Amino acid sequence: MKNKFNILFCLLVIFATTSCDDFLSTLPDNRTQLDNADKISQLLVSAYSTANYSVLAELSSDNFIDNNSILAATLTSFEQKDDQIFAWEAATSSTQEDSPSYVWGKCYAAIAAANHALQAIEKLQTEDPKLDMTAQKGEALICRAYGHFILVNIFSQAYKDESASALDIGIPYATEPETVVKGTYSRETVASVYQKIQKDIEAGYDLISDQKYKVPKYHFNRKAAAAFAARFFLYKRDYQKVLLYANSVLDADPSALMRDWTGYFGSPSEIGYDYINTALPCNLLILPTNSTFNRIFGTRYGHNAEAMYGSTYGEGPTWTIMPPCFDGKLYISQQQEYGVFYPKCDEMFEYTDKVAGIGYAHLSRAEFTVDETLLCRAEALVYLNRLPEALADLQIWNKSHLATTELTETLIKSFYIPSATLFVKKLNASKMSSSFVVSASQEPYIQCILHFRRIETIFDGLRWFDIKRYGIEISHAIGRTRVETLLYNDYRRAIQLPQEVISAGMVPNPRVVGASNAVYQPFKK
Repeated sequence: MKNKFNILFCLLVIFATTSCDDFLSTLPDNRTQLDNADKISQLLVSAYSTANYSVLAELSSDNFIDNNSILAATLTSFEQKDDQIFAWEAATSSTQEDSPSYVWGKCYAAIAAANHALQAIEKLQTEDPKLDMTAQKGEALICRAYGHFILVNIFSQAYKDESASALDIGIPYATEPETVVKGTYSRETVASVYQKIQKDIEAGYDLISDQKYKVPKYHFNRKAAAAFAARFFLYKRDYQKVLLYANSVLDADPSALMRDWTGYFGSPSEIGYDYINTALPCNLLILPTNSTFNRIFGTRYGHNAEAMYGSTYGEGPTWTIMPPCFDGKLYISQQQEYGVFYPKCDEMFEYTDKVAGIGYAHLSRAEFTVDETLLCRAEALVYLNRLPEALADLQIWNKSHLATTELTETLIKSFYIPSATLFVKKLNASKMSSSFVVSASQEPYIQCILHFRRIETIFDGLRWFDIKRYGIEISHAIGRTRVETLLYNDYRRAIQLPQEVISAGMVPNPRVVGASNAVYQPFKK
């Protein structure tokens, strides 16, 4: 079937069927022909996923605990899916917001929109070589790369190196628009997916033009695309390219671009709205999502105990009690013993029927920021053995987050010691890849960066990616009697594909029945 389906039919196909291929098969709206640049720009609005992967990543990480494991209470979770994700089990009970099904489906729908835009651009430029749609092509390529980047980091093992990751099962990389409702797709290797992401980034970045956007920070503008590239190459451990892209974000004086933490706010909503303010120079890309993440707080799972003391409400190399930036900005989760939350993930509810009290829960994400990009650069500088420059970046972060004591090499080395287990985690990087070596002189700096990254990206989901790429082993106490430990090479570091996707024939992530900590085995395509 050729592209003769309207958008309503496409949505019905996506939600009324259970095929994994349907998620990859979103067809364009042909009620309006894609015959000029403006119409393609409008289509590219759909090339940004409306799914929020934070719930999957945060519950999988060490940023949440099971309150039932420490309290004399029997709290219930917001959804059964939360119980399954926290225990690193397959989520079988939900296709709603924040579920594996939702993240998978929305990411591939966004990728499909990017592919249809790219096809239309190629056709129009063939017909009229003078037509300039380079900016739209750049945006589509970066969007396609980012959709796959999220998918591979959620549903696959972390990138290790070119040879080791050629043995790890990845995701399908969709590069062609769909002309049939049900196509055939196979999973590639993690190495192959990373190669294609890099190709799209490098092809798309130079084409981006901020002048083509009415509100650049709602799109992959130049700095947002560079921040994405810096994060990608950090994960891939191409440190010179991290510097190349991060430097274009940070300019000559990064301190002037950092988030201002000095403001006073009277409510969580005020904090939430300010955090995603497009006028702030620290915010590079703001993405709206459909998410009920905020409703987790005050349920069975909380940002509490060691999760809290190791990040938002714990000491650091230049502060005591809590990072100064959070002073007066942390709120209790229903009851004080349930933990705290920082309302960067404040929910915005859209009523479709106020009388019935129904509608859609929205959460806008500061998807890329100057602050996180600075930490990407600092990490790259450490591995390039440019430690004084890395320290200078860390001091910029330290000062901007209101610490009054200057961060020094002495403080880093004296604070990040093996006995400080809340902040210093064993790194199994060299076990994952023989080329991923953290030297003795580098490790205190890396531990500091991982600590700062945990604070900076709290509730964004990136802590889970850091745990995966460094092979950090963590444990989840589940209730009073069960403890699950995630080893550095555990199968469960790749969240299981949606059940309906597996049922339709997609190869699932491997698991071993009766062996919860089974060692990951090579993938043979």
